Amino acid sequence: MIKRISRLALVAALALAPTPVLTATATASAATGTSTSAAIWRPPVQSRWQYQLQGSKAHAATGGINVGICEVPQSGGACVRPGVFDIDLYVDAQVAGNNTTLNTAGVRAIHARGAKAVCYIDAGSIEDFRPDYQAFLDWHDSHGKSLLGKPFSDEFPNERWANINNDKGQRDFLLKMMEARVDKCVQAGFDGVEFDVVHAHEEGQPVTGWNISAQTQLTYNKALAAMAHGKGLSVALKNDLSQVDELVSHFDYAVNEECFQWKECDVLSAFVNAGKPVFQVEYKTAPAAFCGKAARLKFNSIKKATDYSLYDKPYKPCK
Repeated sequence: MIKRISRLALVAALALAPTPVLTATATASAATGTSTSAAIWRPPVQSRWQYQLQGSKAHAATGGINVGICEVPQSGGACVRPGVFDIDLYVDAQVAGNNTTLNTAGVRAIHARGAKAVCYIDAGSIEDFRPDYQAFLDWHDSHGKSLLGKPFSDEFPNERWANINNDKGQRDFLLKMMEARVDKCVQAGFDGVEFDVVHAHEEGQPVTGWNISAQTQLTYNKALAAMAHGKGLSVALKNDLSQVDELVSHFDYAVNEECFQWKECDVLSAFVNAGKPVFQVEYKTAPAAFCGKAARLKFNSIKKATDYSLYDKPYKPCK
């Protein structure tokens, strides 16, 4: 779920408009909104999105995801629907009764609406409630306690910062584990993937427990992007605002949290300038205070709950 712990917030990922759009090589499938094995789905700059990482029992039949959500935007008029949904790889345990059910139902329901689905994966911290957690812990214990760092934050004590250095093979192991997760995204039918918490170098050793250089972060993030593309998925950059210029050519879209609140949005214009969308969310700031700026920057901005929860509602798109 959303994890904001510094001004540099979370950057990158997701996309689509009311009518899904594919790459130029996928014109045959663009009319139907389906992707092919020969093409990676990439959304247009102007696309509506929804961020729902927490499921609702009221929508159990669709993996806890409210695929029919339609809300009046800040700009007024009739209600509008998102064309892309960023959801967790797994069905919320409160809905499924376990933490191992892939959200295939949610993806299928999203596709039935003519929209696209992006698969949320945590790539930079290790959550103890994930079904593959024991593999991380076993590797950590057998390699000199060199993988799992400090708790992510006071708000998220059930996960620990991952060491993406490779002096003991940590990065190689993490990439192998991420590949297994991405394979599950493909199995569930997702169109893209969001790798969260890929900005450890910005936080520093006092926060993460690891001394991670900017170059090491670039190496890891580029490897993640290449992995997603190799599996036929588009990929979002999340966090790592300080390396947007170096990474924009490797990622297909960006997701950002609270850049209007912290006055750090301009750097993300590199994505728009490259013909790639920015999917942006605010929590504490009112839509009237940021939607006009979002329109000028051509961002796809939404307002979610002030407590940072990510259920289907509240959901207020700017346009």
